[in-house]
Amino acid sequence: MSSLLIKNAQIVVTCDDDDQVLHETNILIKDGVITYMGDADQVADETIDASHHIVYPGLVNTHHHLYQTFTRNLPQVQNMELFDWLTTLYKIWGNLDQTVTYYSAITGLGELLKSGCTTAFDHHYVFPSGEETGLIEAQFKAADDLGIRFHASRGSMSLSQKDGGLPPDNVVQTTDTILKDSERIVNKFHDPKPFAMHQVALAPCSPFSVTGDLMIETAKLARQLGVRLHTHLAETIDEEDYVKAHFHMRPLAYMESLGWTGPDVWFAHGIHFNHEELAFLAETKTGVAHCPISNMKLSSGVCQIPEMLKLGVPVGLGVDGSASNDASNLLTDLRVGFLLQRLSASNNAPTGYDFLKMATRGSAHLLGRDDIGSLAVGKAGDLFMIDTQNISLVGTLQDPKALLGTVGFSGAVDYTVVNGKISVAHGQLTHLDETKFVADANQLQKLFVSKADPVK
Repeated sequence: MSSLLIKNAQIVVTCDDDDQVLHETNILIKDGVITYMGDADQVADETIDASHHIVYPGLVNTHHHLYQTFTRNLPQVQNMELFDWLTTLYKIWGNLDQTVTYYSAITGLGELLKSGCTTAFDHHYVFPSGEETGLIEAQFKAADDLGIRFHASRGSMSLSQKDGGLPPDNVVQTTDTILKDSERIVNKFHDPKPFAMHQVALAPCSPFSVTGDLMIETAKLARQLGVRLHTHLAETIDEEDYVKAHFHMRPLAYMESLGWTGPDVWFAHGIHFNHEELAFLAETKTGVAHCPISNMKLSSGVCQIPEMLKLGVPVGLGVDGSASNDASNLLTDLRVGFLLQRLSASNNAPTGYDFLKMATRGSAHLLGRDDIGSLAVGKAGDLFMIDTQNISLVGTLQDPKALLGTVGFSGAVDYTVVNGKISVAHGQLTHLDETKFVADANQLQKLFVSKADPVK
């Protein structure tokens, strides 16, 4: 039995059912689960002195594309919107292999850990010819090497440009191939038990890159296997126009016709829903992963978060693909999301604390988990800590619940703990030689990008 004691924490923002904020509190974690919270002395194998720290529940990322990490900040796509951006970058992504996927995942997941994220979901849907297997395995290896709780998806694309879709031929697969490998990945990696470190969702990419038949069969398979469903929806007006032109209905109605609504489904983005559609999402408990920075960078629009929360739509937070953010920092999305809603909705905007709960409890709910997202006895030992002696926090402690939205926190957090194990200490990843990795990763990134000229 391993144990970790967070000793005498100055402030603990629990995000629990009662929204408690605790002071001078000990948190004992045994075998990855919180077994005690209070002021009594405790003994553990390892102790962190938290006497000048704020402790928060680990953040949960509900939408990402880790494979995109090596195509961040490319000048030729910086001013493009989604469709042009995708078709340009597919020429690079078609050269993905297991090594690039692993290094991309280490980069993105490492940045997430250093920004307080303890659980990450990734939507991987690019499987170039010759790389049909091994890419998801590379992601799980990266997650295990760093010590982060990881939800992967077996994504897919089956509708190529020649058939009226957006992706090129070399990154699409047949429905049979996709379904067979989806079942393989679920059987190999998905752990349905509480406190699981590995889970899997099935996630065809989008209405403009997969066939309706694939969507229907994937939903059947996911429900047969007991895993969740995820896809992009209502991200742009271009997508809405595409669905109307090809299927003669709005995107959400199209998804409903394919069996893609319900409490086991969550959509990425969900910007362009009307009021009736938002009410339907609330009624069916279909969720939305809000990705504010990506939505801003690609000029996609502003998600209707105030109305979603008012109606009861399940909402979580995501960073989205590294190349449409261009970062993997959920703390940054938390603050930017709060400020964007203040700009667009004024007094109707969610509070800073609302956004923290969106990034913890709300995100956990989208992933179908009640064992993460808050700090309480019986919950997973997932948390992060920031040092109140940091000069950027002077004068901010009167409302620690709202702090991460209103003030924000830049730089690496002091500690990130996942499953009761320290993954970040003093702002550094504990399982990675960052200096050596950065040098190797930059060399690999240059080689990867040089293999294709995205301007052609």
